[in-house]
Amino acid sequence: MHLSLHQLRVLGSLIEKEITTPENYPLSLNALLNACNQRSSRDPVLDLTEEEVRQALHSLEDLTLVTPVRDSLGKPAARVPKYEHRIRTVLSLRRDETAILCLLMLRGPQTPGELRSRADRLYTFDDLAAVQSTLERMAGRTPTDEPGNQTTGPLTTILPRQPGSREARYAHLLGAPPDLAVPQHDRVEASASNPSTTQRIIQLEAEVATLIAALQTLKERVDRLESGA
Repeated sequence: MHLSLHQLRVLGSLIEKEITTPENYPLSLNALLNACNQRSSRDPVLDLTEEEVRQALHSLEDLTLVTPVRDSLGKPAARVPKYEHRIRTVLSLRRDETAILCLLMLRGPQTPGELRSRADRLYTFDDLAAVQSTLERMAGRTPTDEPGNQTTGPLTTILPRQPGSREARYAHLLGAPPDLAVPQHDRVEASASNPSTTQRIIQLEAEVATLIAALQTLKERVDRLESGA
């Protein structure tokens, strides 16, 4: 399974809202659009259009990961079509696994500590060891041939620890190769712990500022020569 960024955002948003706001679930297209474009609890922050969300929904329907809600007569519920995910059934996920996968889809690679602190609204982990156990179980999954089950193997992987990072991060395996870049807050911490690096950054910023000023002076001289001509 190889989902696009838009598909992951739509699927992750459906999972999140089912757990955190069950009274408003399943979601209409408009509600799902708002959930996908949230500024909080999202990394990266996206600005999807209604058409992009609709296309992602259609492709997820083809994968049986999302389904429209229909009444007993086979018509869309209420007059406004609504949508729900089926990832728990399709991938045979437990509740703790669903919560971890949701967080990784919505916020990218994270450490076990970050996952535990951010999972409260989705699932309560007793301790860090419980998070670690869930991650390892998901990373050790093996393919199955059960009818209707699209399990293809591991769902998470541990990333190489980056320079300056205190903990290794985990990523899901449902989309593009995991981003190995160090998160912004880790880069800040690394700079703070390495004065020589911080000093070098300050020096480079000063050099850039000097170059910009020199370029501006040169531009003004050229403008004066052209106007005099």
